[in-house]
Amino acid sequence: MASKPAIPKGTRDFSPSEMQKREYIFDTIRKFFRLYGYQPIETPAMENLSTLLGKYGEEGDKLIFRILNSGDYLSGIDEALLNAGDSQKLSSRISEKGLRYDLTVPFARYVVQHRDEINFPFKRYQIQPVWRADRPQKGRYREFFQCDADVIGSNSLDQHQDK
Repeated sequence: MASKPAIPKGTRDFSPSEMQKREYIFDTIRKFFRLYGYQPIETPAMENLSTLLGKYGEEGDKLIFRILNSGDYLSGIDEALLNAGDSQKLSSRISEKGLRYDLTVPFARYVVQHRDEINFPFKRYQIQPVWRADRPQKGRYREFFQCDADVIGSNSLDQHQDK
C-alpha cells in the first residue's frame, strides 16, 4: 500500500481563503511602508555560506539549510576526508550556498554590494520567505514569511523628516 503524500515537518499549505487573508495583510503592510517612504527590495532565497555564517558563526550554522553544490559534488573530495566522518569539514567542501534564515543578513550584503547605487538614508522593506533548519517546536515552522523594515545611513531617530 502506497503512503499518503505529505509535506516536510515544519511546513504548511495555505488554502485559497487563507491566502486571500494573508495577501490582504501583506498588501496593507506594503501600503503603510510606502506611505512612509520605504522602498521594497528582494534578495535571493539562497546566499553564499560565507555571507550567512558571518553574523552568527557556528550558531547560525545550525539554522541553515545547506544546498549541495551542483553536479558531482563529491568529485575531488579526498577519500580520507570521506572516511574520517567529519561531517562539518565535509559539509563545507560539498556545499557553498544555503537558504537564508532571516532577511537581515541578505540586506547587509545588499547594502555593501550596492552602496554606490543607494541614496542614503535608505529606507527599505522586505517581505519574503525564510527557512530555519532547527527542529520545529509547537507553533514554530521551518518555512515562514518574515517582514523587515530598516533605515540605514541616518543618525536621526525621527525618520519622518526623511520622507
